[in-house]
Amino acid sequence: MIKKIYLYRHAETELNRQRIVQGSGVDTSLNERGKRQSQAFYDMYRHIPFEVVLTSALKRTHQTAEPFIKNKDLPWEQFPELNEISWGKSEGKPSSPEMKEAYDQMKTAWINGDYDARLEEGESAFELQSRVSIFIDHLKQRPEQCMLICSHGRTMRCLVTTMKNQPLSMMEDHHHDNTGLYIVNYENGQFHFETENDIKHLELANLIPTDFT
Repeated sequence: MIKKIYLYRHAETELNRQRIVQGSGVDTSLNERGKRQSQAFYDMYRHIPFEVVLTSALKRTHQTAEPFIKNKDLPWEQFPELNEISWGKSEGKPSSPEMKEAYDQMKTAWINGDYDARLEEGESAFELQSRVSIFIDHLKQRPEQCMLICSHGRTMRCLVTTMKNQPLSMMEDHHHDNTGLYIVNYENGQFHFETENDIKHLELANLIPTDFT
């Protein structure tokens, strides 16, 4: 039996636009552009026979998936394991040269295999993968054959890397825009990626994304 998984990133928030760090500790709502992105995604994929919607515990994913939950009356479950990584003391703050330097140093450490590196009071790559792996194990056991999952940028990098059995040092290879879509088939214990960061719904709606982290 093949399970088909539609995995996408939440739509734009005002803090995305302002380049203010969100992480797991800042529970922001979608801005008007994000609401249009969410609707564009729904318009493109509402014909898919989803059986369930799975989101993080943060409202920017709830609001992104809301058209499916309300219009299709789909079951909806929240998983804190899908929350964005904690960026610690950086959360809620605009980017600064010092923050960028610390972030770049942490990413370099991850690329070099130091998965315990973190921002001050934040979560490490290893800690993120530990909770993401709990969700992946749960996903494998679910009975549904067609699922819609909405998560966050860094968490999705970790999800995709882990599903592909790649080392965490390869997280930076996986980019996704707001509402960028991955389509994944799960069969015989393996995840196979059919589509990565598909944004044709945004292109058709004239909502070409800006590169937010």
